[in-house]
Amino acid sequence: MTMTSEDATRSFRESKLVVLASASSSRANLLRSAGITFDTIPAKVDEDAVKESLGAEGASAVQCAETLAELKAVKISQRHPNTLVVGADQLLECEGKWFDKPVDMAGAKTHLETLRGQTHILATSVVVAMNGARIWHHNASPSLTMRTFTDTFLRDYLVDVGPAALSSVGAYQLEGRGIQLFDRIDGDFFTILGLPLLELLTFLRGHNVVST
Repeated sequence: MTMTSEDATRSFRESKLVVLASASSSRANLLRSAGITFDTIPAKVDEDAVKESLGAEGASAVQCAETLAELKAVKISQRHPNTLVVGADQLLECEGKWFDKPVDMAGAKTHLETLRGQTHILATSVVVAMNGARIWHHNASPSLTMRTFTDTFLRDYLVDVGPAALSSVGAYQLEGRGIQLFDRIDGDFFTILGLPLLELLTFLRGHNVVST
């Protein structure tokens, strides 16, 4: 049964429980810093299979990100009634190619060498679900242009950030030294970090989950 907006609002006011269906420390830190009280319950989704299937169908990166975000949110919401579940996902696309998180430092180096001097997008989606149904979503695709940094800078950068480079699909943390990799950034800072926070907060305020 599809949940109406009125049903969702009533459930929110009754519970005001929020769950983040993600293991991302960056997303959790954004919500926590914004003063949102929430639980974290990562959703187990076969992301590689979903990406392969949607890619074969010709889906865009943002369509894939939205599908993954919805799968995560809906899956957790089915097990936690009357709970507001936030799912999110982000894909990096450069010249038609989708990138996954690097599995090791050699992979991080390859990622950055490929992205150097290029413009890429971060297809980002956040989906809210309750009782197994999606009730809201927002998509955004900020674009970022890396400068043509030297091999020496790249080597020093990876030594400096270490394994933290493996936590980001682009092998960079914009809130840290990773900002030095870029010439131009077009898009919302929070979205680039993995969560369209301003839009999500507007949604939460509209449903009396956080104070207006």
